[in-house]
Amino acid sequence: MTQPLRPPAPIPLSAEVVRLARTLEEAGHEAWCVGGAIRDFLLGNLQSDVDLATSAPPEEVLRLFKRTVPVGIAHGTVGVLDQAGQLHEITTFRKDVRTDGRHAEVAYGVSLEEDLARRDFTINAIAYHPIRHEWRDPHHGTEDLKGGLVRAVGVAEERFREDYLRILRGLRFAARFGFQIEPETWAAMQAAARGLAGLSAERVRDEWLKGLTSAQQVLGFIESWHAAGAAEVALPELRRNPPLAAPDPPPRDPVLLTALVVADPGGVLTRLRGSKAEIARVNRIAEGPAGPAELDPVTVRRWLAAVGPAADDLLRSHLIRTGKPAPWAAVVAEIRVRGDALDRASLRISGHELAEAGLARGPAMGTLLSRLLDEVLQDPARNTREHLMARARDWA
Repeated sequence: MTQPLRPPAPIPLSAEVVRLARTLEEAGHEAWCVGGAIRDFLLGNLQSDVDLATSAPPEEVLRLFKRTVPVGIAHGTVGVLDQAGQLHEITTFRKDVRTDGRHAEVAYGVSLEEDLARRDFTINAIAYHPIRHEWRDPHHGTEDLKGGLVRAVGVAEERFREDYLRILRGLRFAARFGFQIEPETWAAMQAAARGLAGLSAERVRDEWLKGLTSAQQVLGFIESWHAAGAAEVALPELRRNPPLAAPDPPPRDPVLLTALVVADPGGVLTRLRGSKAEIARVNRIAEGPAGPAELDPVTVRRWLAAVGPAADDLLRSHLIRTGKPAPWAAVVAEIRVRGDALDRASLRISGHELAEAGLARGPAMGTLLSRLLDEVLQDPARNTREHLMARARDWA
């Protein structure tokens, strides 16, 4: 779906962005707003984190601004905190000198036009002057925004050889905005897909998760990875036509979706260097069981006890896969409202108390607590200190 395009007009930038640009200009340097914020403004979505491109070299940016963060200084980018604490990236005009498809060596001292020429897609190669309210669009990105096209800047093959991650970025932009990929750009993506094998796991992971989060249609985004050849190289575990009846509208939960659309999600996130929490989470989802065998409260309580913190993910998974709430969702809600005990920590007696009573010291304590929990899962009314102590003595 093509987005409505706002005509090039003054952008209502924050006073802080204008102040940053004016500081650079008064020191004799050019300063232009660039990047996704400009693209998104033209699509009717003004962003607060506006970035700047400048003719000032990085050391000059560091001299002019006192509150800085070295977010990417090796590549010419300095993070500058405005007076409100908002971080803005200020990047020196640059061009690629050489690249291996993963990392680029850049040179400074170039013009705005040369800087825009090294960018990935025309819709990201538009600049706006925050003081003079001038626009620069040498690659006709505004026309591609109107036409709903993702088109590489210049020669597509060269853009992807410079950085193969641009293939995944192009797929993400197309899915996010509902755009088509221009035919020559698409052919170049397919031809260059083998280069994705050289990318770091972290860069692939970030593009994959961002894409799932922002795509208008998740199934279409997944299909584009297959059609471009990206899945075969970078994510071979990605299923074709996974059962997704009702995925959340963006923004959505990309880790949960990953658990549903790839084989061995724990292995995938391990390879892509996801966090320990993310890996543990998808493993719990995969291990299940996906739902209780019956809908009676006892069976549902036992299911909740078995899946632990994965319960909500599994409930949401059922909705995404089938388009309908899980049949046991209402029973889960009732159990939670009552506050039924579902784990050992919720028992009205502790292992310490049992040990003080002379019962089940050592490894047998865990077995005893599990038996007591099973009593309570069967009937929550049994969760009293007196009953549990009596049962423990009976089993001693």
